[in-house]
Amino acid sequence: MCIALLSTAHPDYSLILLSNRDEFLSRPTAPADWWNQPNTHVLGGRDLQRPEQGTWLGITTDGRIAILTNFRDEGREVTKDKSRGGIVTAYLGTPPGKGESADEVFSKELIGTPGISDVGGFSLCFGHVQALTRPKNPGLSIASNRTSSAEGLVHILRSRGQTRGLSNSYFGDTSWPKVVHGEELLRNAVKDGIERQASADELLESLFDILSVSTLPARQAHEDWNTYTRQLRDSIFVPAFGGEVTKDKASDELAAARPDSAYKAEDVKPMEGAYGTQKQTVVLVGKDGNVTFVERTLYDGEGKPLGKEQRDRKFQFQIDASAKV
Repeated sequence: MCIALLSTAHPDYSLILLSNRDEFLSRPTAPADWWNQPNTHVLGGRDLQRPEQGTWLGITTDGRIAILTNFRDEGREVTKDKSRGGIVTAYLGTPPGKGESADEVFSKELIGTPGISDVGGFSLCFGHVQALTRPKNPGLSIASNRTSSAEGLVHILRSRGQTRGLSNSYFGDTSWPKVVHGEELLRNAVKDGIERQASADELLESLFDILSVSTLPARQAHEDWNTYTRQLRDSIFVPAFGGEVTKDKASDELAAARPDSAYKAEDVKPMEGAYGTQKQTVVLVGKDGNVTFVERTLYDGEGKPLGKEQRDRKFQFQIDASAKV
């Protein structure tokens, strides 16, 4: 039950992004870092369980950003051997300097790809962050493999002062309380930060506080599985829970991660055991193109809580001002 919250309401930032990744805690995942050749311009985590080693969130040195949330398709069979994370990788892996014409090609190819509807449901938010401050702002695009055509893409953040949220349903689905609540909390945090003239570090902590808001009650003995898991759409943060309650349940049914890439695949049972919010990410993109990217990992690969000194990975870089937009 992941969530992404985005805002253009702060005068000092072209974009503020918050994201929780909810997964089985044992799913092998590399921490956020700069990728290897040929994608050294990409910063993000990677899913090590799939051979594609895709990602759910990343940003590039030329200002491309992409966020993926799984779409919960209740009662729909999907092809399990196709990676949604590979779609994000394909976008972020676009060579630097290709500009928005490459985005248009990507959108048409994505929606028009044969069999894309057979991939597990997803929503992908993507675009150029530096374009969000120009007079003719194209915004960010949201594509889904439940979208009929590239021309039907949803565009968000096309003006300043907006705050939008996305979870495991179609964009604009107000039946998910966590999205409505998250948008409200983000609007208030940005307003408060402006009034207090909060520093970047103070703003970061207030945003991580939003990602840590839990309204999920403990499962009661009388509650069946479907009744309880439906409540996950209410809570921004999902406390780790597991054991028999999650055994043999795909993460999509609930809709992470190891903090390093050193693991033995044969020892990992990524679809069993504890499930919850494993990764939290906040990205601040300054109007001057300075990016602050902080990933917070809450549990190790065995589901044990990490200490504060072990949790955060922070990156700062300047978007290439010469990059074509």
